[in-house]
Amino acid sequence: MRRVRRAAGQGLGMMVAAISWSWIQQEIQRPLVLFGFAGQFIFFLRFAVQWFASERRGRSHIPIAFWYLSLVGGAMSFLYALLKPDLVFMTAQGLGLLIYVRNLMLIYRRRARVEDRRRRRTLFANGESLEEATPVPDAET
Repeated sequence: MRRVRRAAGQGLGMMVAAISWSWIQQEIQRPLVLFGFAGQFIFFLRFAVQWFASERRGRSHIPIAFWYLSLVGGAMSFLYALLKPDLVFMTAQGLGLLIYVRNLMLIYRRRARVEDRRRRRTLFANGESLEEATPVPDAET
């Protein structure tokens, strides 16, 4: 058992030693790595946007920009993981993308319902009916 632990410890030490400054400099010159960092930076920006929006309101708030930054950063990170290839990272980002799209769908569905209610109230307040306000399309001949 001690041999296994010792070997595992040496393996980790060798991996850490392999991460040198010259390796880092070499990696950041690769376009795919730069693309991956750009995706992670966009993904990070969502936290800054959410923090700023919450501070402005004085309470926790998630603005729609948070979901768009999540979607763009997540898509870039997914593409990076796909090109790398890294199944674990790809799976995590892919599942996240589904959640971001679903949240945007829920936001826009609610906005449409609110706008419809607002429109109906305005029509009612003006004494109009939905039929009067809704134009009937002409039949094509």
